[in-house]
Amino acid sequence: MISHWIDGRQWSEKPERTGKVYDPATGEVQNEVALAGVGEVDAAVAAARDAYPAWRDTPITRRQNVMFAFRELVVQNRHEIAKLITSEHGKTEPDALGEVQRGLEVVEFACNITHLMKGEFSEQVSTGVDTFTMRQPLGVVAGITPFNFPAMVPMWMYPLAIAAGNSFVLKPSEKDPSPSLLCAELLKEAGLPPGVFNIVNGDKVAVDRILEHPDIAAVSFVGSTPIARYIYENGTKAGKRVQALGGAKNHMVVLPDADMELAADAAVSAGYGSAGERCMAISVVVTVGDAADRLLPHITARIAKLRTGPGHDPDSEMGPLVTPEHRDKVVGYIGQGEAEGADLVVDGRGYSPEGYEGGFYVAPTLFDRVQPGMKIYEDEIFGPVLGMVRVEHFQDAIDLINANPYANGTAVFTNDGGAARKFGNEIQVGMVGVNIPIPVPLAFYSFGGWKSSFFGSSPIYGPEGIRFYTRQKVVISRWPDPIYRGVDLGFPQHGR
Repeated sequence: MISHWIDGRQWSEKPERTGKVYDPATGEVQNEVALAGVGEVDAAVAAARDAYPAWRDTPITRRQNVMFAFRELVVQNRHEIAKLITSEHGKTEPDALGEVQRGLEVVEFACNITHLMKGEFSEQVSTGVDTFTMRQPLGVVAGITPFNFPAMVPMWMYPLAIAAGNSFVLKPSEKDPSPSLLCAELLKEAGLPPGVFNIVNGDKVAVDRILEHPDIAAVSFVGSTPIARYIYENGTKAGKRVQALGGAKNHMVVLPDADMELAADAAVSAGYGSAGERCMAISVVVTVGDAADRLLPHITARIAKLRTGPGHDPDSEMGPLVTPEHRDKVVGYIGQGEAEGADLVVDGRGYSPEGYEGGFYVAPTLFDRVQPGMKIYEDEIFGPVLGMVRVEHFQDAIDLINANPYANGTAVFTNDGGAARKFGNEIQVGMVGVNIPIPVPLAFYSFGGWKSSFFGSSPIYGPEGIRFYTRQKVVISRWPDPIYRGVDLGFPQHGR
């Protein structure tokens, strides 16, 4: 049984409800996870609340040293974390190691917390008056994270929040909870006091209690757009600070002058990596002019060579989907796209590797002549389904993307610097790649889309992450001076 992590230890009470944790490669149920009710969430928040004052007052250099120690432990245990990701999520072990590395980069950014928490100082803003700012933690904060990156996305949140002096309650996906629990043990080994980091596994019951709990000051979320909107609306209604990252329909534009070999590599890598279960996956290739006819053979040739199989097999390049329900959903979209008139160039339905017939597999799937209005274009499929849209002019591609309600990431492939500059300037999307298919910023920048892909004011991790988990205080000070005395009922003025 996979349980919760509360006040520095595994929660031992028997749960009222449990959920299934699958091995996606075989389709077998490999474990059960305890699903938290209101009582378990309240216990985790109480532990975080009690631990917060001492942790807030812990010297920032000591908090930083905990992050340094945690960083070393993650490096030492990265293969174990990756194997847990593969076991419960299904992605290949190299992909899982890459996930751990990208999470580790945020931990390394948090190791700069002594610099990141610096304020500003202005001397003598008025006679004998100085002004300075400081950044202070919020208190108890929470994170609600998705199944597709069970190690990385939580690491986008708790290292910065904890290093800044907050205590944290994490609600990871109940589909693959084990990587976060291992990280909780590593944080404890790194010297983090009990109660500063807590985990409650669960579903909507736990989420709703987090959103309404009066002792939680802020909530970070990554997931689908409908749930992101729900988190944002209900969290802010309860007076919380909220950053909620939603879904995506990421377009990659290919101009006729592009390097078609490079563009094909990018489309296949970004479309089918992690079986398409990425919020930054490319799901639509928009070809301009005659680019489609020249690009399509390169893409199909690459798809034919891809090996889909269990994530632990070193020969596998793409693994299974996470659950049978998600597999069936993706298969349903493929059938719907075919019925709506898109050209099904490569059909990934019905595939299973020998010896793993019960696994949740969908092989790479490719549609051509997809049109706006089709469900496979409008919806986030979150699977290995790539659609090609043909347009006549570059401006048509820009207008198509700008009309889409999602605006997480996009890319343009071209050898024309002017076209690339026009794209970067005019496109209404939060993260833009130029000859780069997945424009995910490194940890010293921040990650966040626009429109229905993001709700809130602060993108996640990086400098914006520090701002989200802290608030600024301005102090204006004057020490008593026997020369400056007297009552003045006038409005304070500078220069006096």
